[in-house]
Amino acid sequence: MDFGIADLSIVPMRREKSERSEMVSQVLFGEVFEVLEFAEKWVYIRLLHDAYEGWIDRKMYLPVTAEYVEKYRSEVPVLATEVFNILVKEGDYGNKLIVSGSVFPFFDASTRKMQIGEDTYTLVSKMKEVGIDSLRDLIIGYALMYYNTPYLWGGRTPYGIDCSGLVQMVYRIAGIDLPRDASMQAVLGQDFSFVEEALPGDLAFFGDEMGAITHVGIIWQQNRIIHASGRVRVDKIDHQGIFNEDLKRYTHNLKVMKRIIND
Repeated sequence: MDFGIADLSIVPMRREKSERSEMVSQVLFGEVFEVLEFAEKWVYIRLLHDAYEGWIDRKMYLPVTAEYVEKYRSEVPVLATEVFNILVKEGDYGNKLIVSGSVFPFFDASTRKMQIGEDTYTLVSKMKEVGIDSLRDLIIGYALMYYNTPYLWGGRTPYGIDCSGLVQMVYRIAGIDLPRDASMQAVLGQDFSFVEEALPGDLAFFGDEMGAITHVGIIWQQNRIIHASGRVRVDKIDHQGIFNEDLKRYTHNLKVMKRIIND
C-alpha cells in the first residue's frame, strides 16, 4: 500500500488525469492520502480524513511510509487556524505560505516545529488563540473568516471555495470531520423542521425541483445564513429558502435543515 502527503500549500484534485479536467477538490498542506493507482504523470488518491478520491499530479506530493501514516493517524491533528500561515523548511530557501485548514503533523507547540515525511518545518507566523467560546461560536467565527472569499468549484481555501468546501473546512478547523459534498453532508445529523428552531452552526441544505441537494450553508442567526454563492456571503433565510438582498429574489430552495452539534 502506497501513501503520500501534500507538501505544497494547495494541490488540485481532478476528476480525470488531465490538467483540463474538472477540479473536484483540493488537497491541503499536511493532508495524507492513500495512492490507489499510478499513471504516467498522475496518481489516483483517496484522502484519509474524508475518503474523497481523485487524480493529482505526480510531481505535487511527497511519498511517505506506512509507519509515518500509522503515527499520523494516532495523533490529534493540529490545523492552521489563521487565514494565512508562514512556514520555513529546514535546509530550504524562502517561506511557504499555508492556508487555513492545513494540517501541521506532529506539531510541537514549544518549538513550533512539525514533520512532513523526513522534512522539518517551523511555523514562523502566529496561531490564532482559541478562547473559551462555545463550539457554535467557534464555527461561526471560522465561517466569517472566509467572508468574501470568491466562489470556486472544488475549492477549499481562502483563495476560492465552494459551498460544501466552506462547510467542511469550517467544521474541520473546529474539530469535526464532515464529508466533502453537500449530498453526503445532508445525510448526517438530526433533522428539524422550522428555521425558527435553528441554532448558530446548524446546516441548511437546498435543492432543485427533482429533490437533489445542490447547496449548503451555515446558519448564523435564525434569519441569516453564511454560504458560498458567487462569494462567501451572508443572506436572509426563511422557510422558502435563501433570499439574496442584492438580487432581490430567492436564489436557493430550502430542502432540509440538520443539527450536527448536540448540545
